[in-house]
Amino acid sequence: MDNTNEDFISKSWTDLEPNRIERLHISNFKSIKEVDIALHNLNILIGGNGAGKSNFISFFKLVRAITEGNLQDFINNDMDALLHFGRKSKFLTGALIFGNTKTNHKNAIDFSVQSKGNNGFLKSLNDRYNKGEGDVLEGNTFVNWDTKIIDQNVEESTLRDRKNDYRVNYVFKYLSGFKVYHFHDTTAASPLRAACHVNDNRSLAHDGANLPAYLYFLQLKRPLVFKRIEGTIRLVAPYFDRFDLEPNRSNDKIELRWREKGADPDAYFNAQHLSDGTLRFIALTTLLRQDAEDLPKTIIIDEPELGLHPTAIAQLAGLLEVASRQCQVIVSTQSVELISQFEPEDIIAVDRENRTAGTTFRRFTRAELASWLEDYSMGELWEKNLIGGNP
Repeated sequence: MDNTNEDFISKSWTDLEPNRIERLHISNFKSIKEVDIALHNLNILIGGNGAGKSNFISFFKLVRAITEGNLQDFINNDMDALLHFGRKSKFLTGALIFGNTKTNHKNAIDFSVQSKGNNGFLKSLNDRYNKGEGDVLEGNTFVNWDTKIIDQNVEESTLRDRKNDYRVNYVFKYLSGFKVYHFHDTTAASPLRAACHVNDNRSLAHDGANLPAYLYFLQLKRPLVFKRIEGTIRLVAPYFDRFDLEPNRSNDKIELRWREKGADPDAYFNAQHLSDGTLRFIALTTLLRQDAEDLPKTIIIDEPELGLHPTAIAQLAGLLEVASRQCQVIVSTQSVELISQFEPEDIIAVDRENRTAGTTFRRFTRAELASWLEDYSMGELWEKNLIGGNP
């Protein structure tokens, strides 16, 4: 083992654990020809339909698929759909740099996925480590970094199988903490409205399919968090009194039961009696009001404002801001009301001039928008098409 790795291992986990992604580089992925962007604790992507917000979020699904050894399922025999300009691009790349507020040490992972007919393979996957000395990244080339090759020319990564490699396992634990949430489906037959297995409670599912089981876990093991969630829901749904969660008689299933203020104590209310917006807000509140130890490393949410009343959107903004103090949050939105709740530094405008142009990303500072912000909110500036990300 070289001296760099010995220095890495000599540090405690607390000293070395990355707090967030500091920088992200993507090339040739869907509508994104190339982007190199800094990420903050809170990142709000704004942009019109087809601009590329969802593609940005999909990149994290790709990273998770590589991490979990599910790249082929992600490609799904349609590599052209993942490449900018299809097969002409031949390959896509990604690089993520992780920072730490306690030290200037940095970790990074970078990869290349190359096409092979309708499929693709992992051309390279590398782990990088930098003690804060010298250049960090020039374009998509790492300079003065200690490099460990994890995989080359394989269909699936071995990342998750290398438990005995401290350095690789460290990166794996962080990457596996990325989670993309999507609570859009609130139809009568949706997972959000269905009963689930009572023991499906390790973490909140990406689609909220185990919402009652996870809330029941919080009720038993995190009572203060559970009460906090109920109190937040009452701010948006004043008719909501509290949850009424118990497994069924066979103790294997549980449904989202609740009580209404002023209703007969024996009245029966479950998820089917909740409006779409209220149900989504319950899922979002459950996700964002958890204790730090239960939160994913990075929370990614696609258009969380759908179906929410303006009052609920204001509450949602507060939940996102509080959660971002404990983990990294990335959100895409088209809501003027939601954007208006945030600082310019939180906003990333996503643009795409036409079908063949690559998606662009732009951050802002309060200083550059100071004269406009005397009279308008960020949402109003976006609505007036003064900051890009055309609505």
